[in-house]
Amino acid sequence: MRRRPRPAARTEPWHPCAWQLQSLLLAYPDEGLPEHLSLARRAAPALPERVRDPLLAFTGHAERTPAAELATAYVDTFDHRRRCCPYLTYYAHGDTRRRGIALLRLKQAYAAAGLRLTEDELPDHLAVVLEFAGVDPAAGHRLLTGHRAGLELMRLALRAEHSPWAWVLESVSATLPPLKGDERDAVARLAAEGPPEEQVGLDPYMPPQYMPGPAGGPR
Repeated sequence: MRRRPRPAARTEPWHPCAWQLQSLLLAYPDEGLPEHLSLARRAAPALPERVRDPLLAFTGHAERTPAAELATAYVDTFDHRRRCCPYLTYYAHGDTRRRGIALLRLKQAYAAAGLRLTEDELPDHLAVVLEFAGVDPAAGHRLLTGHRAGLELMRLALRAEHSPWAWVLESVSATLPPLKGDERDAVARLAAEGPPEEQVGLDPYMPPQYMPGPAGGPR
């Protein structure tokens, strides 16, 4: 049986810029944040309105918020709320052997594109995936659309928590095609049932500080 070829990802010239900015704003707010906010403030106006406006809303909030307060909010949001987990393969595979395989494949894809991760970075952190998408837009677009259900659940969860990072997820979603019917069903199913829960198979791929929970924290 001959397989139907996968359609080419439809990317726009502004996609890499948007994904790089979103990556910077979804990383842990460390001492580099002021520079990232300044870059976003300068570059975002060139993006389409639906992508630009949420980024500028987050940038304005972050500029008005003391650094320590923003860092505490980041940890409270991404470390303590499973539905806000920034690790995309968790939504698809939970803590199972299949997640370990998915992490390994991501590392291989990044290495093929020349992107090398530090030892404390997991390849499925949304900030890392967006950074990769900025380097290889077609492959990054496929990764993001492949995790559409998890991204949408994260966006809805952040909005329900009134988190400022909901703006960044709104911007990410605005770079992707609208949800299809089966994707909406997947979001509803994921929200109702949660990801798989088999607690095995991740040790070769995950640093000890990230075991066993799927929480966020510094990427």
